[in-house]
Amino acid sequence: MNILLCGCCGRMGRMVTELAAAQGENIVCGVDVAPAPMPYPVHDSFTKVNETFDVIIDFSSAQGLEERLEFAEERRVPVLLAATGYTGSDLELIQDYAKKIPLFKTGNLSLGVNLLQLLVEKAAKVLGDGFDVEIIERHHNQKKDAPSGTALMLAQSVKKAGEKENVYGRHGMVGARGKSEIGIHAVRGGTIVGEHEVMFAGEDEIVTLSHSARSRKVFAAGALKAAAWLIGKPAGLYDMSDMLKGIV
Repeated sequence: MNILLCGCCGRMGRMVTELAAAQGENIVCGVDVAPAPMPYPVHDSFTKVNETFDVIIDFSSAQGLEERLEFAEERRVPVLLAATGYTGSDLELIQDYAKKIPLFKTGNLSLGVNLLQLLVEKAAKVLGDGFDVEIIERHHNQKKDAPSGTALMLAQSVKKAGEKENVYGRHGMVGARGKSEIGIHAVRGGTIVGEHEVMFAGEDEIVTLSHSARSRKVFAAGALKAAAWLIGKPAGLYDMSDMLKGIV
């Protein structure tokens, strides 16, 4: 496949570039607000893109989302949205464009994390309201958004078992913990790639489900698989669960 890589000069962009070369995939060009030398042309604006490609992989940020989606619609190509930190209005915009072009959005491209989602959903249904749910996510000290998109995905998995509300950290005299709470806590430090833990704390027992990424390579590999899967799909909003149907 021929790829336009948005955010190509960042850490994930470089990892996707390296893995794509190893797998024989072709990145025809990149777009980045801070262009740097790469093994393909890098543009600082979509208005300068003249290359032909099959799919856009977007590892940039939530900023400038509308420009990217408008460009993709003009070119009639699908987009893999791998950034996080989207606002409510961003999510509405994504829903609107999904009526016109294929969009793949996920808070985490790791196969292991998406399996964790399914396990969390099952655990929440089996354990029920007798267990308090707390989510702890850990990332490197350069991550800008908190909580992580993956933590929010895991919270959504818990909510499939019943209505709950997210509580982000606790400070001061907050009172006793409510049964409807999902506590979400963000840790930032060092070079942690990404760790997520979901704790179900009941009376006299604790069940913990967790995932630890040791390299960004797992996200790059997932991005390339998802991008290849997305090509040729009709307009719509897809995620990892759609890609994994028939596997789990």
